[in-house]
Amino acid sequence: MKARFGISIPPVASALPDVIDMALAADAEGLDLVGIQDHPYNAQFGDAFAVIGACLAATGRVSLYPGVANLPLRTPAMIAKQAATFDLLSGGRFELGLGTGAFESGVVAMGGPARKGRSALMAIAEGMAIIRAEWRTGQPVSVVGTEYTVQGIDGGPAPAHRIEIWLGAMGPHALDLIGAAADGWVAPLPNWLPWDQWPAANARIDAAARAHDRDPRAIARLAALPGVVSDRALHPDPHGTDPIHGSPEEWAEIIVRLARDAGFDTFVYWPPGFDVDQVQRFARLVVPLARKLLDDL
Repeated sequence: MKARFGISIPPVASALPDVIDMALAADAEGLDLVGIQDHPYNAQFGDAFAVIGACLAATGRVSLYPGVANLPLRTPAMIAKQAATFDLLSGGRFELGLGTGAFESGVVAMGGPARKGRSALMAIAEGMAIIRAEWRTGQPVSVVGTEYTVQGIDGGPAPAHRIEIWLGAMGPHALDLIGAAADGWVAPLPNWLPWDQWPAANARIDAAARAHDRDPRAIARLAALPGVVSDRALHPDPHGTDPIHGSPEEWAEIIVRLARDAGFDTFVYWPPGFDVDQVQRFARLVVPLARKLLDDL
């Protein structure tokens, strides 16, 4: 199978040069993706979209995405405009991760809406519809919803390539929405959704896709893999919530299990801190082993 590999980086304001160095390392080492975490209410974080722009300008090959964009604090019409602009400036190296906001108290504290349950689900569905409508040039954008309404503007600009929309979610109805309408699932960290619940979540996405006459294989599945690439075998067994701490061979075996048993095709490493050496170890030692094993699936 063809798999993608990437890293996730927090946009810590006091360490922005380190953020750029991490993105440069991912680019130089041949990784496919760099995700920039988006938690605007975190006082230690800079703006994720500004950081993405800087990383796109500094790199030449790797794709960037917000992992995931905080929809309650960023209106869908503006997200569409920003995403298309990033994609045009970078020659098609932007993808869109989108979410309802992980910490409701932080969203509300910044003046955002307090959405739960159905209203949060409707917001993400309507947001996707607006974003996609705005990317269609020469057509009026008209989406009338319960959470968002956009009327009276023309679509455009179009992005340089077909930007995928990946949803970060874990509730059952959100997983159904991914199967019905999204281009991918950004699985949460295992401390939010334990490793052993990932296969059932992917199975629910598959069922929803089939119910809407979609091919489940067309929906990307991004696994979040926190941990350390060690020099020695430590026999990690990710079934609960713990990060991975193991040798390159053990990391590769876990990735293969996630592909074979849980349906993942994209593997995003969350290294400890701003550790370029760990990015290099993941790219040079883990990824080639995993690709070789995945070729046999």
